[in-house]
Amino acid sequence: MSAHTRLMKYFLTVFLGLLSVNICFSASADIFELYTPFRTITVPPGESIDYPIEVINNTQETKTVFLVVSGIPRTWNYSLKYGSYDIRQISVLPGEKKSVSLKVDVPLQVNKGHYGFQVTARDLFTLPLTVTVSEQGTFKTEFTSTQANMEGVSTSTFSFETKLRNSTAERQHYGLSANVPAGWIVTFRPNFRQATSVDIDANSEANISIDIDPPDRVQAGTYKIPVRASTSGTSATLDLEVVITGTYGMTLTTPTGLLSTTVTAGDTRNIDLVINNTGSTQLSNISLGATTPLGWEVTFDPEKIDIIAPGKSGQVSATLKVDKKAIAGDYVTRFNAVAPETTSEADFRVTVRTPMIWGWLGIFIIIGALGIVYYLFRKYGRR
Repeated sequence: MSAHTRLMKYFLTVFLGLLSVNICFSASADIFELYTPFRTITVPPGESIDYPIEVINNTQETKTVFLVVSGIPRTWNYSLKYGSYDIRQISVLPGEKKSVSLKVDVPLQVNKGHYGFQVTARDLFTLPLTVTVSEQGTFKTEFTSTQANMEGVSTSTFSFETKLRNSTAERQHYGLSANVPAGWIVTFRPNFRQATSVDIDANSEANISIDIDPPDRVQAGTYKIPVRASTSGTSATLDLEVVITGTYGMTLTTPTGLLSTTVTAGDTRNIDLVINNTGSTQLSNISLGATTPLGWEVTFDPEKIDIIAPGKSGQVSATLKVDKKAIAGDYVTRFNAVAPETTSEADFRVTVRTPMIWGWLGIFIIIGALGIVYYLFRKYGRR
């Protein structure tokens, strides 16, 4: 083969190659397509996915097409929008593109796995998409609290902050209840308003304050308070715990409640005292004391009480000795009972009388004085 023939064959090969490239380029450029950068997305149940989709018209004429979403599970919701408008059909000028948005709502009640579907520009282009659900979906209610244990005295009101989450695919109407011992009061405040029920949208939650008020004289101890939110199809229970440390209180009085007596100067008087435990926990190591006028004495039998149970009482006998030089009149003796946790006092009025001998002595003095006057009158009255 001559050099001229080989040269002609070379130029023919190059020409045919360029022609083929140009034909291929023109064929690839003259297309209508749908494009999104997110072809496969992994999400948990209950998530919403927004696909930005470009509708590209690389043809030489305006294209009007129907956009169809097919193959998506029937329990899933979706919407196709251009801006704020729901669309089913779109027109694109030659060489231009339009942006649309596909929103897909993955339900809460869904199986773990891969779900494929398509967006089709009818008869022109099909865009396959895949959603991978990362975990098994649920149909449940969640009742939670960051602080489910509180401690205090029985006169306290215990306020718990809780969250009630509706992890279902539907709006739910929840009834709120609590299982408490007799005398306890539980108040629910969903969204800061007192109520016994609450409505929560699908895949949403509500803040619920729960106030627990125990009886004032409840025994010290730990109490489990189950609270429940329920509907006909789902429910949840939250165990709250209240630790009662107990209240301390006592009163000091007499068996009859009378806080007065009468005594002769220099004499003694036995006074019965009663110590009542008015709190919700036992009192221990209770000692007795008294504040008296100068020169008076008080002794107690017993001098100390070891234990008084809640609602019970202890008996003490106090012996009061009055100073023999005490002047007749009213005096106050203050008795007190002291426990490590609380104290109580009682003011006791004591009326002091003088001894009878002084009364008789006074009478004799008066009689003697009258006798002297009579004698003097008889002796010197005649002169």
